[in-house]
Parts: sequence; C-alpha cells; structure tokens
Amino acid sequence: MASVKPEEKGIDLSITQDYKLAKDNELRFEVESNARVKLDLLEGSAEVFGTELVRSRSYIFESGAKIAVFTWFGCSVKLSGKVEASYVSKDTPMVIYLNTHAAVEQLRKSAEQDDIRGPRVLVVGAQDVGKTTVCRLLLNYAVRLGRKTTLIDIDVGQGGVSIPGSVGALTVERPADPVDGFDLKVPLVYHFGHTAPNGNIKLYETLISRLADVFNAKCDYNKQVKHSGCIINTCGWVKGQGYQCILHTAQSFEADVVLVLDSERLYNDLKRDLPDFVNVILQPKSPGVVERPREARRDNRENKIKEYFYGPRKIYFPHAFNIKFSEVEIYKIGAPSLPDSCLPLGMEPENTQTKLVQVTPGRDMTHHILSLSMAESLDENLIETNVAGFVVVTNVDPDNQVFSVLSPAPRPLPRKYFLIMDIRFIDINK
Repeated sequence: MASVKPEEKGIDLSITQDYKLAKDNELRFEVESNARVKLDLLEGSAEVFGTELVRSRSYIFESGAKIAVFTWFGCSVKLSGKVEASYVSKDTPMVIYLNTHAAVEQLRKSAEQDDIRGPRVLVVGAQDVGKTTVCRLLLNYAVRLGRKTTLIDIDVGQGGVSIPGSVGALTVERPADPVDGFDLKVPLVYHFGHTAPNGNIKLYETLISRLADVFNAKCDYNKQVKHSGCIINTCGWVKGQGYQCILHTAQSFEADVVLVLDSERLYNDLKRDLPDFVNVILQPKSPGVVERPREARRDNRENKIKEYFYGPRKIYFPHAFNIKFSEVEIYKIGAPSLPDSCLPLGMEPENTQTKLVQVTPGRDMTHHILSLSMAESLDENLIETNVAGFVVVTNVDPDNQVFSVLSPAPRPLPRKYFLIMDIRFIDINK
C-alpha cells in the first residue's frame, strides 16, 4: 500500500469522486467537520473565487470549508475525502460578476489615461449574501491584469485582513491562494475591539474616516495604487445605524460604484440617498451561498484568531512570555456616559465613545485579546494609530505584578501601549 504524504494526513483517500464540468458550470462542495478534502484539476481550466487552479498542485481544504470551482471552458476535477455535500450547478452569476469586473476595469483604464484616481467600489448587503466572495473575485481578476487594487475591510465580525475586532487595508499584488487566501504579510490594521459596529459606532466611523485618509495619502505617492482603486468589504448590518455607516463609508471613500447584493430595498434606499454620480448596481447573490448559523460565525471568528497565532494548518509556533505591569500601559476605548439627570442644567452630555480609559491589569483580563499600538507616546492619537499586532492574555498574577501572553513574535515588545478588546480567545493548544 502506498504511503500517505504528510500533507494528505487526515484525508480519507478511499473516498474519491470525479466530476466533468461543462463550460460555465460550477462544482460546489462543503468539507465535512473534522475531515479534510483534496482537490485535483485533471483536465481543462478552472478557478476558485477568481484564482486559477494549476494541474501540478493538489489543493487541500480543511474542515468546514465551502468551495466553488468554476470553469469558463470545461474541465475535469477529482475530489478525495469526506464531503458534507457536493454537486454541479449551471445556475451561477459568474458572467454577471465578470461583466462587473470588465466595467470597473474600463474605469481603471480611464483613470490611467487621465491620471485621476481609480474606481472605489463599495460592496454591501445583508449577512451571508456572498460579499466577501464578490470582493475576492473582483480583486483576483484585477490583479491578474497587473493592477494593485486595495482591499479595504471594515467587516469587524469576520476579519478579512486581520483578526475579528479590527479594520484594515491590504494592497493586493498577487492572486489569493485558493486555500489560504490573500497574502496578509503587510496589512495596515486598526484596533476596534468589538465583533459588531454597534459595539462603538463613533469609534467605527472614526476608523473608517482614518482608513480613507491613509488610502488617499497612499494614492498621492503611488500612481499604480491610485489608478487601481479599491474594493471595500462591509459588514452585514444594513438597517438603522448600520445603514448610516454605509452612507458614511461611501462618503469617506467617495465611492464611485456601490454593488448591492440581493436586496432591492437597500438598492432603492442607496439610489435615493447617494449622489447622482455614484453608480448603484443591484446584483444577485450566488445560489451556492449558504446562510451560517450564529454558532458557525462564532466558530469562524475563533478559527481566524487561532490562525493568526498558529498559522494555517498550525505551521507556526507562537511565543509565550511574561510582561510586568510596569512595562506597559493598557487602555480601553470608550467610557460610560453620565446620565442626563447627573448633568448641570443646560449642559450637553460629553461623547465618551472615543475616550481612552486606562485599565489596571486584573484576573478579569485573562483570555482577552490586546492590540499593540504603534504609537510611541500618548501625544500621538492612540485611537487612530495602526497596530503592530495582537497578543492574548493567558494568565494574570496580581501578586507578582505580571501577566502572561501568547504572542506571534518573541520579546522584546516594539512598543508599550496596549488596547484591550472585548473579544476573548481561550487557547486550547497551550
């Protein structure tokens, strides 16, 4: 019996399925929990979310992965391992998405000719309509034409550029890996601290404005980035204050194109409220998009955080060390506001959502994630300063005035200011 390659460990190679896909067809499959699946391209050409597959490589997907393999011209593929579901579908909006890419690319060409800023595309819609997938498709198609389009990710619940609870930007210079996604080695990341914008609306809008300012500054000195524009991935909160956040984002980035996925009401509201020069386009969601229960979204957040420390398939070895209370300063963003009844007559309540409150380390800090700010002093605006990375507190010892952390990098710490998140992560790998 042939020996199993190390990367194929955990794949039931006795279970295989061959699929022959006609042109414009899509193979959709979900990996069974606690299983792994291997995908091989045997003949023809195919892509996963806009990234071309190569025949000389096997693609191994982990437990819970939901994958769509699309072909423009026809192909044959082989699946090895346990899948929860797999089927071939002719019902796909890929032609619509490709036409959208072609229209955006025309805007990029015009921007290049006239030396003006390229298109800024805002992708909006409710939860689980495929916003992240559409963003990935458009970015992959752009980079395959040599563009350097920037991904702006403000979906704090799932975290496309860094961990959940943060917002960030990433200039995409090569297609996403079909398994591991985009290369996230040099993202620009800001601390938010919550898994939903309503955790601190004022802070959320402040960070969106900050990202827009930084992106504009980058466009001023890099013409390729300027002409290539950006794709903005939003969260799924589209009503009430969530809708106001969408309008704020469109205004901050001066969006030219707004893609609305699967919501006529949202489409009509945005047509009414956005300036006439903004192209608001209603697009269908893919029938392959599945609605995730709350538990699945929570598990996905946990996996994102775990991957930050341990890497995909646990290929990294994070560091554990102690930090003295006296070596660092820890702050929380946002303080409770005084009730109106406690204010002097005629006084307006102070906005405390972006107020810095120093935190004294205690046992209740255990398992919280801390963002390490790049600020060198408190004279800098801690809130609007990007972060170097994240640690998770594994233990607090008030008697000895130290706390233990799990960190992706060893000592020493490059800075001394931490911002605490509401998000907790229990490291079961330690």
